[in-house]
Amino acid sequence: MNIAFGPWLVLATPYVAPVAALAAATLVRRSHARATEPQPLVDAIVVTLTLLPLAAVVAWPEVLSPARAALAATLSVALLAHDPRDLPQTECALKLMWVLAAAFALSWAGDALLALASGSARPREQWPALALALDPYSLWSAALSLSLLAGLVLLGGAPFHFWPGDLFHGARAHLAPFVAATLQLAGASWLLRHVDGVTDFPAASQLVRSLLTLAASVALAGGAATLGYHSRPERRIGALVSLQGGLVLASLAANPLRTPFSEHGGLPGWAGHMLLAATGASLLSRFLPAAAGDAERPSVLFRRHPWAGAAGGYALLSLAGAPGTPGMYMWLDTARTLADQRHPGLLFGLVLAWLAGFSVAANELRRGFGAPDGSPPPGRKVSRSLRGALWIASLALVVLMVVWMTRS
Repeated sequence: MNIAFGPWLVLATPYVAPVAALAAATLVRRSHARATEPQPLVDAIVVTLTLLPLAAVVAWPEVLSPARAALAATLSVALLAHDPRDLPQTECALKLMWVLAAAFALSWAGDALLALASGSARPREQWPALALALDPYSLWSAALSLSLLAGLVLLGGAPFHFWPGDLFHGARAHLAPFVAATLQLAGASWLLRHVDGVTDFPAASQLVRSLLTLAASVALAGGAATLGYHSRPERRIGALVSLQGGLVLASLAANPLRTPFSEHGGLPGWAGHMLLAATGASLLSRFLPAAAGDAERPSVLFRRHPWAGAAGGYALLSLAGAPGTPGMYMWLDTARTLADQRHPGLLFGLVLAWLAGFSVAANELRRGFGAPDGSPPPGRKVSRSLRGALWIASLALVVLMVVWMTRS
């Protein structure tokens, strides 16, 4: 399908998601202002300004060297822990700090061993030196495995899918999507930097493919198996976000030297879409029931403002890769890569994960709309700020959908 758009729109596409997400975060923060805050709008703008570094990382992931990836992760944890009065968010920051500190420590140990074995700290210079077979296989293979660990943890795929669930359950709705997108983007950049030029050493290339295939299989199968067992809708959103990390692992397992989703904006497009979809889905999850019965009444959002609920539902469906959403292109791109590289096992796991994710997203919307019982709508309304945030995220996703559709 070919539709002519101005070059300005194509060039501005990588910045649509961060800007729209910042606007939505401002509205969400304003609606959640405490009664003691005299100027909620000004406070919301100030809080949103603290998210600018994370938005910049989403727009320009090329700046994420391994050291800067660790710095971005540290900044994310600091933003979570900035308010000691918010106990759930502070607890989430502490959990992330312990997990990421251990992951970076082990990966830096692996980097040091690789540098010791090869005589260079640059990946492209390490592989030709290791190919001389001057060091034992057990040394460099263990070092290589350790060096990739931080990337696997940051992507949040199973068995490390606990942190996205904790994040979306404990952190505020305007902050969790930015932290998740930044950490997962840092994980993808970490892996790409560490496997750069690995084809110069066939044994290392084979080991990397094996490790990434195993990690992708566990991320997709584990994520699909546990997706429906979460008791809270916020945790189910986190589980859907963890599957996005599984998509990156599957793409890299098929072709470690190809940047994932290169036909749809690359890593900036993937992270931008996830940021928007997670923003809308995270906000929507606050209005979904924790447990549903056969005749459950609709939530306040869907009863008073059904179109705003539908806008949030579009973001949720896009996060799950439903047809007619920009998230569909992320899943199709990964499936096409796996088919081209002849990975039937991973392709089967990808299909199972997509079916599980789509089923959970559709069921969440069914629970949100509930069963009509003829009762009058509730008296209280959902604030305009929250409804505006849902619409901003949804409309930005529509823009991505239109732009990517023209490139197909």
